[in-house]
Amino acid sequence: MNIPNLLTILRVLLIPVFIGLFYLPFDWRYWAASAVFALASATDWLDGYLARRLGQSTPFGAFLDPVADKLIVAVALVLLVEEHGNLWLTLPAMIIIGREIVVSALREWMAEIGARAHVAVSNLGKWKTTAQMVALVILLGNPPRMDVWVGLGYGLLIVAAGLTLWSMVQYLRAAWPHLSTGANGK
Repeated sequence: MNIPNLLTILRVLLIPVFIGLFYLPFDWRYWAASAVFALASATDWLDGYLARRLGQSTPFGAFLDPVADKLIVAVALVLLVEEHGNLWLTLPAMIIIGREIVVSALREWMAEIGARAHVAVSNLGKWKTTAQMVALVILLGNPPRMDVWVGLGYGLLIVAAGLTLWSMVQYLRAAWPHLSTGANGK
């Protein structure tokens, strides 16, 4: 166990805290839930930085880090869809969660046939993640009424959904030669 792995575990442990704060019957719940989500997002960057800087990358961290990221983002999106209940949030949330399922399945299948490197993470993912995290921090920190901040959050989430679709297309294009050749006998 090392510091980057502990930060990743902390991110997973913050999920129930985040959910609990989101459902409190107080007006400050928005800021509290947003702050916990922002802290968890910061640990995502920090654990990766420390793992590289300190040479502490581990198979456990490589497994848990993307799981923790996907869990907290999916939870945040589901909470916000319930709270806002509109197409401006529901459609991007559906795209983001759906893409994560498709790309995770694609990566797993590509690893199974020994071609995992063909669907490696790209820099586009960093832009997507940044837009997505900033959008979620803004949306979690504000009640579901249309104002400048919520509009900015919706706009950034729509940008993140667009980048999400674009990156999914890139993954599928990279994997297409393997998908279309009947590899793995199916």
